[in-house]
Amino acid sequence: MSIDMSQFYQVFFEESAEHLDSMESLLLALDLDAPDPDQLNAIFRSAHSIKGGSGTFGFNDMTEVTHILETLLDGIRKNEIKITADMVDAFLQAGDVLKGLLEAHQNGTIADPAPSVEIRAKLAQLTAKGTQQGGEQKTVSTTSSPGQKAAAPPSVQHIYQVKFDKSPAIFPSKAELDNLLEELGNIGKIEKQEIAANSVTLTLTSYASEEDLRDTFSFFLEPEQLTITLLGDQAAEAVSASSEDEQGYGFFVEPEQLQAAAEDAQGYGFFVEPETLKSEAENAQGYGFFVDVEDKTASSASAATAEQAIEEPHRRASDRTPAAAPAAETSIRVSVEKVDQMINLVGELVITQSMLAEIASHLDPVLNESLVNGLAQLELNTRELQEAVMSVRMMPINFVFSRFPRLVRDLAGKLDKKVQLKMIGEGTELDKGLIEKISDPLTHLVRNSLDHGIEMPDERIARGKDPQGTITLRAAHQGGNIVIQVIDDGGGLNRERILAKAKEKGIPFSDNISDADVWLMIFAPGFSTAAVVTDVSGRGVGMDVVKKNIEGIGGRVEISSKFGEGSTVTIRLPLTLAILDGLSIAVGDQLYIVPLSFIIESLQPKAEDIKEISGQGQVLHVRGEYLPIIALHQVFNIQTQITDPSKGILVLLEAEGKKIALFVDDLVSQHQVVIKSLETNYRKVVGVSGATIMGDGRVAMIMDVGALVKFAQA
Repeated sequence: MSIDMSQFYQVFFEESAEHLDSMESLLLALDLDAPDPDQLNAIFRSAHSIKGGSGTFGFNDMTEVTHILETLLDGIRKNEIKITADMVDAFLQAGDVLKGLLEAHQNGTIADPAPSVEIRAKLAQLTAKGTQQGGEQKTVSTTSSPGQKAAAPPSVQHIYQVKFDKSPAIFPSKAELDNLLEELGNIGKIEKQEIAANSVTLTLTSYASEEDLRDTFSFFLEPEQLTITLLGDQAAEAVSASSEDEQGYGFFVEPEQLQAAAEDAQGYGFFVEPETLKSEAENAQGYGFFVDVEDKTASSASAATAEQAIEEPHRRASDRTPAAAPAAETSIRVSVEKVDQMINLVGELVITQSMLAEIASHLDPVLNESLVNGLAQLELNTRELQEAVMSVRMMPINFVFSRFPRLVRDLAGKLDKKVQLKMIGEGTELDKGLIEKISDPLTHLVRNSLDHGIEMPDERIARGKDPQGTITLRAAHQGGNIVIQVIDDGGGLNRERILAKAKEKGIPFSDNISDADVWLMIFAPGFSTAAVVTDVSGRGVGMDVVKKNIEGIGGRVEISSKFGEGSTVTIRLPLTLAILDGLSIAVGDQLYIVPLSFIIESLQPKAEDIKEISGQGQVLHVRGEYLPIIALHQVFNIQTQITDPSKGILVLLEAEGKKIALFVDDLVSQHQVVIKSLETNYRKVVGVSGATIMGDGRVAMIMDVGALVKFAQA
């Protein structure tokens, strides 16, 4: 029987990416002076799992890197090698190399072998150096240190009668059964063995406990397919306990035998659906790709972080007591396309429900009481279903935040600055589409804070500050929006320098311009106050892209700063890109939706507030500002009876730092609408970003406020 292993590639790619992310976050959180054993074990397990999976699929370039990587990690976690900052740098570099190799295999391309060769040589050098230094300091002791129990060889061997099912579903070929029997031979001695048509019965003498024995079988069998009976115990023969490696396994076999058995078994993870695997046993660590495992002994905060980073849907069925068995937690992987299709169908359901409600509004509520009550219940259920389905696309913003500890660490080292990163509200959820779009703007802001905001250590000391600067990433929900802040305790923005640069670039401004408007100047294209252009910043690109990208997804960006104390950049975003809070407006017999996030206010102007500027049309004078008036009926060539702005309504909008007054006939009502792509279903229309279907069946266009602002400037 041959199995097409390529069908499992995508699972391996996703699992490996998660392991690499987990490794990086744990390495960055590691205290080199007192490394947490749980963290070290979690890092080792991630590397070992990647090695096992890559070996199974024949991705030998990844196997070669992870093999030497886990060798060094194994020495560190066994206290044979002392971890250093150079090692952490090498581990992070190895993670980058593995990500490149993983991406190459995923795209079907060939990766450059040079980085792989370089990191393997570096890891080998660090391993040799660490082993040599560890060997000089290592002493042998027959007594345990305070608080540490010395390992001792078991004094009793157990005699078990083992009976388990044998069928083609469990063992598709003889090779799988032979593999299991070989692994049993590695942990004990098989005295008698009887292989029948549907079962296998054997007698096993082993130091292993029944629980350890069940864990070995759990890779192949379900609990109900296995019966283990303890026949008795016998005194153990003298066994040398000098090998620390053997004591760690508890089975007293040669490490080479156990490693071989583990590697041989890695190829069979797809033939069964195991529910359990003991994470403490070394021979189980190679199976991390096939089975999600949980370390029940982990209790520290660092271990909790690792558990959050790695999905662990399966729990150990061998834990028999209720106290030892945690509540079941399951998860499945679903493609984004399927989720989007489900959201689209729920959107259609919402529209249909609105249509039924519109029809029912014209019926006599007394004569049709049952129908009205039923539609009210349908509306309630539809809203709950919509919220539940939308939550499927919601992801914690930590998916973005988690990349910044590495960025800050590397960039601070390059700039010779001392910077710590704090993250608050990492669990705050927002739409997956926004997660993808907010990543680049946040990266620009963090780099800008680190390069321009945080001062050099000697400068901070001279100002009476801690030589180590702090950058804080904070996320929180506020109403129907998510607010993300990038805060630094650096030097803050310099008003005089910004105004001087603005004057140099020909940017107009008034003498009494507010600080808030001065800070917004840094978003102008090509604007930079950096004295020196580096590979980090200074070219005047980045901040304008930040503002454009954020406003492109319906968000707004604000800056507050105090010279010498630091700056705060605040981003306000909608929670999702699939549903929009908007105001419906009427122009002639047409309905349009204006996103609420762009609306400042609406008013009915007086005739004297409307001014005519030769060659530039009409403007509205409001609170000392002159705003261009955009008549929507002229933009879309709509017949209307209201052509005088003083007899209609002006909706004040702001986008890309500019304000306009949109002239409409009337305001209708506020809606939460399901966004439909006009470009996908029809074609791109200037001034329109999408469409939606109203309760009465009419199609309403959703206004592209950014395009209207550009239209006003043309």
